[in-house]
Amino acid sequence: MGHPESSDSETQPAAPRKAASWNHEPVAHVRHIVAIASGKGGVGKSTTTVNLALALVESGLRVGILDADIYGPSIPKMLGIDTQQKPEVVDGHMLPLHGLGICAMSMGNIGGDAAAIWRGPMVTKALVQMVRLVRWGTPDMPLDVLLLDLPPGTGDVHISLVQQAPLTGAIIVTTPQEVATQDAAKCLSMFIKVKVPIIGVIENMSYFMDAQGICHALFGAGGGSKLAAMCQAPFLGEIPIDPAIGRCADHGLAYVDSSNQMCANAYRHIAMTISAALKQKIAKS
Repeated sequence: MGHPESSDSETQPAAPRKAASWNHEPVAHVRHIVAIASGKGGVGKSTTTVNLALALVESGLRVGILDADIYGPSIPKMLGIDTQQKPEVVDGHMLPLHGLGICAMSMGNIGGDAAAIWRGPMVTKALVQMVRLVRWGTPDMPLDVLLLDLPPGTGDVHISLVQQAPLTGAIIVTTPQEVATQDAAKCLSMFIKVKVPIIGVIENMSYFMDAQGICHALFGAGGGSKLAAMCQAPFLGEIPIDPAIGRCADHGLAYVDSSNQMCANAYRHIAMTISAALKQKIAKS
């Protein structure tokens, strides 16, 4: 019995994959774009982003935040921006909203409180628009740094922003325990593979200091510094646990202005390290 004839579809070579679209043209009037990622939810990455932004503003930089978590935006609430407030559109560009001295753009303001039931291509399109069709700065007052608050994982959002935004670098946020550092390591390795410089690793929720001044490592100790050493990345510092951080985030208040100088100064110390690196680059640009 002869062999059945092969169909044309079986004999034709597979069509070549379409090359990925990259656009690393500068974003108008934005000097630096820094991604803040964790790989895992629940480590306080958005809270860290907001407090670092506040500390960077305190150091004299003009700062913006792009809330890239399309499905779970939280930046408007943390900055005290009403989610019913919509961005104004002028000459085809959205104007960012402002809270606590920071300009921001978020799906929380574009879509309000409705769920974003979107597939990957729609998410990608929205993110590109929020990066490039927002008037982040002006010729006279450019934005010094735009922080991208990324969602958990290493999926469509991360790939799209790597391809469509000229990233100066990435900051990885983790907590001390191994389940967090494992995911953070994957996220960090993704940025290394796509040749995005690692600005450093931040360990959040490092310890709790009680009224007697005794430190309690509730989630273990040293995970952030170990991750940084393993990946040969700078370790930017530890942020202790303070319930007031969450309360300020819930009410749109600036934690760095609070009376808890231990935690506020932790943010300031990390922001000074980031600010110094960015100001060196700004001076050269």
